[in-house]
Amino acid sequence: MPASKPVVFDHAHPGLAPVLAKVSDGFGRVDYGYLHKHPEALQAYLDHAASVPEEQFSGWSKAKRMAFLLNVYNASTLKLMADHYPVQSIKDIRAVPPVWDLEIVRLFGGKYSLGQVEHELLRNQFKSPSIHFALVCGSRGCPPLRREPYTAERLEQQFAEQARAFLGSKEKNYVDVDGKQLFLSPIFKWFREDFGKSDAEIIEFVAEHFPENERLALREGGFAINYTSFDWAANGVPAEK
Repeated sequence: MPASKPVVFDHAHPGLAPVLAKVSDGFGRVDYGYLHKHPEALQAYLDHAASVPEEQFSGWSKAKRMAFLLNVYNASTLKLMADHYPVQSIKDIRAVPPVWDLEIVRLFGGKYSLGQVEHELLRNQFKSPSIHFALVCGSRGCPPLRREPYTAERLEQQFAEQARAFLGSKEKNYVDVDGKQLFLSPIFKWFREDFGKSDAEIIEFVAEHFPENERLALREGGFAINYTSFDWAANGVPAEK
């Protein structure tokens, strides 16, 4: 079979940038109502991303491939939530099979589920814990959706900013210095192997993202890890009356 013809693809993701700037407040809330009424730009971006042949994708740098998949995942989630607007939780869209197994992501001439993109294409290929600070699953328990796309040139800086924002969210992650307790999002339990082989390694990984007094205390040791509750409520802004 002959190789598919390459397409022109701008790695600044200009088709997605104005969508994110319009619908994300940068702090975790997303205007799905606007996307529901105005789906054209998001759809155009997803159509263009879907036209990229796998052979072309495979020739890109690691950072370009990672940024591309992160953006496609988040954009596909935006479309899913907007298509079912108003929905109280992404988990309400489909229970059997789970929403994560629905083949809604178009890539390389085929269809993938959100779960496949996350686990097979991103986690399995790149082995980076930072992925978990970048993917946004349409829920309040997720990291905040950036108001800009991920790009290869700024990816590490964007990952660092996402980690600080997520770990700085006190309802998800916080340190009880006096009680020697570290409370973390269940993301660190669900994907424990991505963050470290032991509690000590996980604590060392997250410590750098906490304020200095908490960071120093964590690195002194003696902390136990507990997990907060994950809020599956939709991360949308309140619907207009």
